[in-house]
Amino acid sequence: MTDEVRKALENHKKGYNCAQAVACAFSEQLGMDEKEVFKLMEPFGFGMGTMGTCGAVSAMAAVVGMNVSDGNLEVPTTKRKSYQDMKALTEKFLEKNSSVICREIKGVDTGKVLRSCDGCIADAVEFLQEYLKPDEEA
Repeated sequence: MTDEVRKALENHKKGYNCAQAVACAFSEQLGMDEKEVFKLMEPFGFGMGTMGTCGAVSAMAAVVGMNVSDGNLEVPTTKRKSYQDMKALTEKFLEKNSSVICREIKGVDTGKVLRSCDGCIADAVEFLQEYLKPDEEA
């Protein structure tokens, strides 16, 4: 288990929701204030409070934004890259877990749980670690 996975799972045990647990595990690495990331990610847990998009998936989007966005308020130029990166991460999560919807992952309607919250958190962190790893062939 990597340090980031361990930190994310510890965050979850401390009461962070799934989105907070994942995004906060990367806040320091990406130069963001953990408390601000925690506050921003709060409504994304529990599938945005509605068992919609999994909070761990939402956190992947936040980490992509923290990593890719140029923050240029006048002439934003990084949206396309953010969308491409998030699409690839979402596809990985979907391939592994059969859904990105909290309600489906938790088996609310079917009684078949596809993945635990801790499993979703660990998956999101692992996908983000691979995503953030420097290109070793460059």
